[in-house]
Amino acid sequence: MKTASSFRFTTGVLGYPLFFVLLVWLVFWADFRFGLHLSELGIYPRKLEGLIGVIFSPFVHGSLDHVYHNSIPLLVLSMALFYFYRPVAWKIVVGGILLSGFMTWCIGSSAYHIGASGLIYVLLSFLLFKGLLSKHYRLIALSLVVVFLYGGMIWYIFPVKEKMSWEGHFSGFVVGILFSLRFKSSIAKPIKYAWEEADFDASEDPFLQQFDEDGNFIESSKFEKDSNPQIHYSFKEEE
Repeated sequence: MKTASSFRFTTGVLGYPLFFVLLVWLVFWADFRFGLHLSELGIYPRKLEGLIGVIFSPFVHGSLDHVYHNSIPLLVLSMALFYFYRPVAWKIVVGGILLSGFMTWCIGSSAYHIGASGLIYVLLSFLLFKGLLSKHYRLIALSLVVVFLYGGMIWYIFPVKEKMSWEGHFSGFVVGILFSLRFKSSIAKPIKYAWEEADFDASEDPFLQQFDEDGNFIESSKFEKDSNPQIHYSFKEEE
């Protein structure tokens, strides 16, 4: 894959993340406006009926503060995903929701786990580790930006705060790491120069031929290469 085609802004870079966030807010509004009690659609660990939350829990939030604090990182991180990792973006989103949700169902405490934070931690972890593993300067820079903006969120993969689903955060973080190791072929590759190739022959390189074995520049002239230079000229008699 060429780097030039890997980083290209499309309507989906902004459209898909914005649609997802608006959908989350719409579900939140409907829940509180009509008293739907959608929290029961969350993940309830180790109960068969609780598996429905693997699909629906990312859209359900318990309070205005909850949905607000999830919306901004979800929008920013998903936009970065669709711009820098466009070929695998949907696989990360859909696979991240399903796998992190199922892992939460396996290890979570006996309560309803709701919110998009599991997906957020998938995105955070994937963008962080994939950029470092790719060795591409743009993706490494993205990893540093992610650390700068959201590095403090890593603490919440541990049980440091009551009534917070650290299991969902932990699950998302682990899934993001696994995805960073799994997806390789569709990721932008760093620019590789001719001198980095295994079969590179320095003696055939036009640039290196201008230097001697001690690294000194060899002054040369085109006329020195031709012992019998030919001179062509036009003569016009003065009228």
